[in-house]
Amino acid sequence: MFAGKTALALSIILASASAVTLSATSVTAKEAEKPVKKPAAGKKETGKKDAAAAAPSGPTRIQQFNAWGAYSYTSGANKVCYVLSVPAEKSPAKLDHGDNFFLVTQRPGQNISYEPQVMVGYALKAGSKVKVTVDTKSYTMFIKDKSAWLENAAEEPALVAALKSGHSLKVDAVSSRGTPTSYTYSLSGISAALKQIETCK
Repeated sequence: MFAGKTALALSIILASASAVTLSATSVTAKEAEKPVKKPAAGKKETGKKDAAAAAPSGPTRIQQFNAWGAYSYTSGANKVCYVLSVPAEKSPAKLDHGDNFFLVTQRPGQNISYEPQVMVGYALKAGSKVKVTVDTKSYTMFIKDKSAWLENAAEEPALVAALKSGHSLKVDAVSSRGTPTSYTYSLSGISAALKQIETCK
């Protein structure tokens, strides 16, 4: 089912900045899996169906802005747009990190505007949190499988604003084996990439 599709998609991705265009294939299916923290009857199931419907055509890269790429795809009757980047640095250096991404999604059809998400290439430790730091300001994310979203959705606009004006982005996580990991992303081009998907329709 979903896990199998994700594993297949991830298997074709190279974990390097030059692989951003290929990474879009894996993002489409996984974005639909964000757990719903408040009641929304049928929303999760709808997301799965939408992801399946979008899969045949796949995402299209709109434009690359330095370290960040802007993408779009059709989910059912709705357009979904997002920006995505891969880490410039990974720690511990000798660890096999798999494929890691930071993305920000626009889903006008679901009233979702600029939703940050972290995706890693390994299982995260159950009950752990992911910490996202932009310059000196930190944000806490809850995890599900290999992804993480902000615990407090009300902080999404603040995080996005920080990404636009910030100089450095760092993501700290803990693997299922208890290994602390960290990733440093370049913020070069993110403002232009987010501007590109501003009018996603």
